[in-house]
Amino acid sequence: MLYFLYTYFDSILIFNVFKYITFRSFGAGVTSFLISIFLGGKFISFLKSRQLQESIRGDGPKTHLSKEGTPTMGGLFIVVSIIVASFIWINLSIVYVWIVLFFTVGFAAIGFWDDRTKMKNGKGMSARVKFALQILLALVLILILVGDSNGFTMSLRLNEVSSYSNTSVLIPFFKKAVIELGPLYIVFAIVVIVGSSNAVNLTDGLDGLAIGSIAVVAGTYLVFSYLSGNIVFARYLQIPYIAGSGELAVFLAAVGGACLGFLWYNSHPAQVFMGDVGSLALGAAIGSVAVVIKQEILLVIVGGLFVAEALSVILQVFSFKLTGKRIFKMAPLHHHFELSGWSESKVVIRFWIISLVLALIAFSTLKIR
Repeated sequence: MLYFLYTYFDSILIFNVFKYITFRSFGAGVTSFLISIFLGGKFISFLKSRQLQESIRGDGPKTHLSKEGTPTMGGLFIVVSIIVASFIWINLSIVYVWIVLFFTVGFAAIGFWDDRTKMKNGKGMSARVKFALQILLALVLILILVGDSNGFTMSLRLNEVSSYSNTSVLIPFFKKAVIELGPLYIVFAIVVIVGSSNAVNLTDGLDGLAIGSIAVVAGTYLVFSYLSGNIVFARYLQIPYIAGSGELAVFLAAVGGACLGFLWYNSHPAQVFMGDVGSLALGAAIGSVAVVIKQEILLVIVGGLFVAEALSVILQVFSFKLTGKRIFKMAPLHHHFELSGWSESKVVIRFWIISLVLALIAFSTLKIR
């Protein structure tokens, strides 16, 4: 919205600041943070009055029993903060912005339905229904994205470093390493987005763990989005140039600000949990940005913590079905360390440190090739 003040009143000097992505990113981050802080307290009171509270599993760590009755579905005010800040600060004429916003809101809706169903029957919607909805939503939006003749295909041709297309995948650490997947890219992109969404959901089991880690990942992709949207930087760093993707840096700043605002209330001991409405939305937001800027494989690096959490669950299930034995004391991975004697705060802080290290490794891919 503010970007159009520059568009229509460019003769007025003060409005020129709105043309800079860096300025608008800062504004979006601060705006979403303040909205999240402001809404947080009021929303927690509302959740308590409606008795929208978390039910703790009896077979989990005993230390979690004290969390019983903590308000959940706090992800709603995360999503609201992101959307409001985005509409204020982003150039809404860029198609990628709308695609990422639709992914975020769409997966938030699925998470909201799951949370509400969970409160009614104690189990939530069936895994098959949830995955089917996620895959269907991802498929529709990816087909729109891949089929956009004014999107990837034309933009990527401006990059003289290598030959990219809207169905190719860039391999980090290798110079000019591009894999052309063709129609299989649609399946690959669905796996990236749906996998990212559910991996974040599995990580959301300790106070502040998922939200703090998402803030780190969002900050990392903020930088990559900005660089990908600048043809000079993209050519110099030999990464795909995606015209207009710089606006996703503004979106990710809003995500980061909302995450920090939510962390204000979600830090140990948590006053509110984000629920599936928050974790599924945030995971999908990050995954969709990774797909748009052609940095899908990078998500395995910077989001390595989420990957490890998801793999721990998969390995645990397969191991128990095949051998009757468990690899971990409990899955996801953070519960294994809790049962190994680590305090909740220690697990969270150490996992945050891992996220920061992984972010640094991700940044190193810009030069190490």
